[in-house]
Amino acid sequence: MNRVKCLIIGSGPAGYTAAIYASRANLAPVLIEGPQLGGQLTTTTEVENFPGYPDGVEPFTMMDDMRRQAERFGTTFVSGIVTKVEFSLPSLQGGTEGRPPHKVWAEDTDLYEADAVIIATGASAKYLGLESERTYRGRGVSACATCDGFFYRKKTVAVVGGGDTACEEANYLAGLCEKVYMIVRKPYLRASEIMQQRVLNNPKIEVLFEHNTLCLTGEGKVQGADLIYRKGEPDEAIKHIAIDGFFLAIGHHPNTELFKDYVARDAEGYIIVKDNGTQCYAPITDNRSPLTVIPGIFAAGDCADPHYRQAVVAAGSGAKAAIEADKYIKSL
Repeated sequence: MNRVKCLIIGSGPAGYTAAIYASRANLAPVLIEGPQLGGQLTTTTEVENFPGYPDGVEPFTMMDDMRRQAERFGTTFVSGIVTKVEFSLPSLQGGTEGRPPHKVWAEDTDLYEADAVIIATGASAKYLGLESERTYRGRGVSACATCDGFFYRKKTVAVVGGGDTACEEANYLAGLCEKVYMIVRKPYLRASEIMQQRVLNNPKIEVLFEHNTLCLTGEGKVQGADLIYRKGEPDEAIKHIAIDGFFLAIGHHPNTELFKDYVARDAEGYIIVKDNGTQCYAPITDNRSPLTVIPGIFAAGDCADPHYRQAVVAAGSGAKAAIEADKYIKSL
């Protein structure tokens, strides 16, 4: 059993920034890195919108810079995956007497007891599940128009999805690209009326209703996509479009399933935090108020952010979580 003051779960911008702040506060944090070192940011090819890198930076380089900075101030890194947690929830009457430590297991065997835990497990983009998506990931396939759209200026791209997010990303890309296809599997858009009108009235956007993506094509990078129109219908047809980029806008999975019995989450699985901060609420029960804060449990980054999903925002929330964790630990 390992007893620590501050334990951080996750190694993306939120987790690493939390580690920098926590270690500088002499909390001697332990960070469990998880299955994807550096987080979802490392699935892109270059980062150009993070402050401090005027010429852009490769994501692995940026994440390594953050990791080394945290290590310099005393963060201990543990390779592995968190497999189980037991957080000390407030009593049904709201009391916090005794404040027992929170328990976290890595790889089922290594037990950590911590006064404060910062959850920074991020969110994973939903993909269609095509083999060609994996082949071209980072070479034309992206799940973030804000992150990667700049690389496709004056080029032709496709956006998959028919909801508000897809419409927003298509409009954003239309401001950069020569042409944007929207690949929509239904005969209609699911987005709000105002977002639909923005898409349908944009001369740069062509909506391909009732189309599904069969595969992506190209030599070393995305150069086209094969689509199927009205699959299974009498007028089924195959269509090929020439594109330079393929953007997924069909949602994200917050990586929070492990914590569902201990922290309150919204309908999509994002952790609910207090007053847009980082403190977590206990799950709602018949006898517990939905506003019951769990002492010593904080969330930062995309696991608690269904709106922005940007590295700089995640880093900022990591800093907030560490500052709040420091205040909490000092109060014990």
